Amino acid sequence: MRAITLVLTLAVTAIASPGLHADEFTPEDLARWQAQFEGVVAEGRALWGDGKLGRNGVACGQCHPNAANTHPETYPKFQKQLGRVASLWEMINWCLRNPLEGEPLAADDPKMVALLAYATWERRGVKLEPGKH
Repeated sequence: MRAITLVLTLAVTAIASPGLHADEFTPEDLARWQAQFEGVVAEGRALWGDGKLGRNGVACGQCHPNAANTHPETYPKFQKQLGRVASLWEMINWCLRNPLEGEPLAADDPKMVALLAYATWERRGVKLEPGKH
């Protein structure tokens, strides 16, 4: 009974509360989130050009300047190098291990998030086409 009363109280409070709803954001929220995103993209751009992700001084940008020919809009897709359908972060790890002779990153590693943010930012506006080769 106590749980039902709590749920009903929360529901009535949410309906009766003036102002923002759960799916509405203030201009300040949007500006703060955009600034954070742009910071992560900038970090990704810096990492993309940094030869320190691997052990041989090679940087992502040497093969893919401005994230060219990465086509994040086509992932997940079959990757010949991996022999299976893979996500973009897995392909980035393949590049880190092979051409860069470095260590792979976890999918949620802040460096991986930054690399993904940068690669997808460079392709903003391109139609999503998962599976396309």
